[in-house]
Amino acid sequence: MNRRIAAALSAALITTAMGAALPATAFAQAWPARAVRIIVPYPPGGPTDIVARVVAQKLAAQTGQPFLIENRPGAGGNIGAEAAARSPADGYTLLVVTTAHAINPSLFRSLSYKLMTDFTPVSLLTSGPLVVVTHPSVPASNVRELIALARDKPGGLTFASSGNGQSTHLAVELFNATAGVKMTHVPYKGSAPALADVMGGQASVMFDTMLSAMPQVRAGKLKALAVTSAARSPAAPDLPTVAESGLPGYEAIAWNALVVAAGTPREVLDRLGAELRKALELPDVRERFGSQGFSASWTTPEALERFMAAELDKWSKVVKTSGATVD
Repeated sequence: MNRRIAAALSAALITTAMGAALPATAFAQAWPARAVRIIVPYPPGGPTDIVARVVAQKLAAQTGQPFLIENRPGAGGNIGAEAAARSPADGYTLLVVTTAHAINPSLFRSLSYKLMTDFTPVSLLTSGPLVVVTHPSVPASNVRELIALARDKPGGLTFASSGNGQSTHLAVELFNATAGVKMTHVPYKGSAPALADVMGGQASVMFDTMLSAMPQVRAGKLKALAVTSAARSPAAPDLPTVAESGLPGYEAIAWNALVVAAGTPREVLDRLGAELRKALELPDVRERFGSQGFSASWTTPEALERFMAAELDKWSKVVKTSGATVD
């Protein structure tokens, strides 16, 4: 080996060794050095997609790198979650999880991922009530009348949801069980197509997020009966809660959160968390979400982990009580 080749090899080895010895913070400081994808496990146009796109736009502006939405709908949010669980733990694939992902482990007979072990929590994004909406032709102007109508026609009223196991599904199953009625479930691959069929009269009722439903209520295409939170929503203070409308104790909320593949470096989590906090505290973001019934809700990874564990426990009891199951 001549001296020139030996010197080149020696320099390459030294460079490699120095790179291996760099602390994780050096790599984290460079994140994001390229485009980041955010997997949304629902179709475009639904509430989770809307939240993700608002957040993605702010993160891109703050970091100087594209944050690209990748819609992977189907199987109650499981198809997108499975894809994210198989992604590298490098912070370049993010997943938006929802109430459904806390419900699915109890609802589905088998899943190819585990929410609490295959993912690392980053932060809550939003939380808020659902709103009970019907097609304008449904002869019910409040929850008491809806319950009476459902009792008169067991199984005759259909309710649309954004998919099996979604909060839009289980919130109604909880309603059915609490009120002692039976409305027939019609699942869709997302909130947008479900809501479209309620507006078209193909389904009678939907418990949807205020973010996507209230603009259609204001346009006269849907009729709003109540909200599902324990207290009235500032976004629609004239709407009563389900609990005060004849079903005491009833409460169900929807939430969105951001997670990454388990094993993602803590330094990347910290940078991502800091950027998310900055984005969620922007006045225009808080106003945008607040006007549609959502609260922008930044949390630490540890707080989100505790929250998701509590949600898993809560919804497992609802699933068991309802008897709902999906193969």
